[in-house]
Amino acid sequence: MSNLNWKPFIYGGMASIVAEFGTFPIDLTKTRLQVQGQSQYTEVRYRGMFHALFRIGKEEGIRALYSGISPALLRQASYGTIKIGTYNSLKRLFVSRPEDETMVINVFCGVVSGVLSSSLANPTDVLKIRMQAQGSLLQGSMMSNFINIYQTEGTRGLWRVSGSWRAALFKKYPDPFLICPWQGVIPTAQRAAIVVGVELPVYDITKKHLLRSGHFGDTILTHFISSFSCGLAGALASNPVDVVRTRMMNQRVLSGGPMYKGTLDGVMQTWKNEGFFALYKGFWPNWLRLGPWNIIFFITFEQLKKLPF
Repeated sequence: MSNLNWKPFIYGGMASIVAEFGTFPIDLTKTRLQVQGQSQYTEVRYRGMFHALFRIGKEEGIRALYSGISPALLRQASYGTIKIGTYNSLKRLFVSRPEDETMVINVFCGVVSGVLSSSLANPTDVLKIRMQAQGSLLQGSMMSNFINIYQTEGTRGLWRVSGSWRAALFKKYPDPFLICPWQGVIPTAQRAAIVVGVELPVYDITKKHLLRSGHFGDTILTHFISSFSCGLAGALASNPVDVVRTRMMNQRVLSGGPMYKGTLDGVMQTWKNEGFFALYKGFWPNWLRLGPWNIIFFITFEQLKKLPF
C-alpha cells in the first residue's frame, strides 16, 4: 500500500467532471439516436446529431440539452475517480516507471479498473440514460426520479441485468436480496471493459511513442494527439455494445419480460431487425463526444498533475 498515490484518484475525478459538463449535450444526442427503433421509440425523430441538437433545443428548450446532467456529474465523480485512480495504482504494482509499461499490462489494468468503477457507478448511469432519453417528459429532480424508478421497478430497475444471468443467479442464490447488488453489472461492465481497456492504453502508448520520437515534448500538443487517438479507438470498439447497453438500461420491466435477454441477444436482435449498421447508431456523436471528452479530460488531468503539491 506504500505505492498508493491519492493524486490520480482526486485529479481523475476532477478532470472527469470538467470533461462531462463540456460534452454532455453531445452525449444526450447519442442516447436519443441510439434508442430510436426500440419498441417504445419507433418514430424516427432525429436524422443526425446536429438535427437532434436543433430539434431538442427548439421543442424542449435549451435546458433539455442538459437533461440528466446531475446523475452524469455524480457518476463521473465516482466512476472517473475510481477508474483513473485504480488504473494508475495497478500499473505501479507491475512496473515502477511509466517507460517500462507494455500494452498487455495497460490493457489488463484498464479492463480491471473499467469493470470495477462502472459496476459501482451503475445506478447513476441508469438514471442518466432514463433522463436523457425522455428529456422534459420525465419531470422532477434527480432524487425524485431515482425514487420513482425504485418504487415502480424495484432494485433491478437501478441495476439492470440480462434474463439469462438473472436466471442463473437466482438458481444459485434463491434469496433475491443476495444478488441485488450485482444486477446490471454485466452490460455496463462489458462496455466499460472495452472502452477503458482500449482508451487508456492507447493514450499511454501513443504518448510514450510521441515522446520517444524526439519530435514532441510533454506538452498540450502531445496530450491532444494522444487523447484524440484514444477517443477514436474507443468509439470504434465500444459503439455496438454501447447501443445495446443503452437500450437495456432504457427498457422497462413494469410488465412482462425485458426485450433483450443479454448483451449478445441485444446485438443479434438489433442486427436482425434493423441491420448491422444499427449497431453503429450514434457513432458520430459517440466519437465526437469521446474525442472532445478525452481531449478535455487528459489535458485537464495532465495540467493537474503539474500542480506543485
